[in-house]
Amino acid sequence: MSMPSLLGVFAHPDDESLFSGGVLARHAAAGARTGVVTATWTPDTPRGAELAEALRILGAGQPRMLGYADLKVPHSAPRSPRLCDAPLDEAVGRLVAHIRQFRPEIVVTHDAYGGLTGHPDHVHTHRLTTLAVQAAGLERLYPDAGTPWRPSALYLATHPHSALEALSELARAGKGMNTVPDAWIGATVDVRPWLKRKWAAVLAHRTEVERGGGAPGLLAGLPEPARERILATEWYIRQDTVFPAAGLTELTAGTVGP
Repeated sequence: MSMPSLLGVFAHPDDESLFSGGVLARHAAAGARTGVVTATWTPDTPRGAELAEALRILGAGQPRMLGYADLKVPHSAPRSPRLCDAPLDEAVGRLVAHIRQFRPEIVVTHDAYGGLTGHPDHVHTHRLTTLAVQAAGLERLYPDAGTPWRPSALYLATHPHSALEALSELARAGKGMNTVPDAWIGATVDVRPWLKRKWAAVLAHRTEVERGGGAPGLLAGLPEPARERILATEWYIRQDTVFPAAGLTELTAGTVGP
């Protein structure tokens, strides 16, 4: 079975590697079309360059960026509004254009909590993505954004309650722990065969590693076994957008080696 094409949509540079680096690397290694849209920062910033390197490591193509400013970092996109302040219809339209251009069978993004810490940019990116996935298939919405395309499934990167023990090191560092009931999990992906590539992609975000307070810096300071417990499994809530027969919808479809 071939692997479905996959488009990740995440708030900041580094989110793609932390939340879905293993799945992105896995799909790319199997020859699937794999890409990432990042909602904040711009290509001409240091973090934009770091994103390009991380995507190269993961095999996820060139950066696709919406160009909005990070909530707490105005210089991330000095001529643009913050993501959470941008007109909703405009932001959805920008993302619809990327979805129609890439034509993914699967879209992956943040869960409704915005991940463990609930960053407002993560939460807003979840909202934008769920709206854009639906709008992209409707020909009368955003008619100038390209030919309509409806992905077969949307997967929300998340963590179940049962992962709390593995996440204990991050909890002790003061990170929030927004987890969901285990019954909500639609895909659990063991990404250990791609863990070295995933970790190399995280390290490519040198600004955040060196800053220390964010997840990349905290993870870099952990012993390798503890870091692997946190990164070796990726969990997703699945939301079908069309009948399963309409396309490849399984995030774990296919069998490929590392």
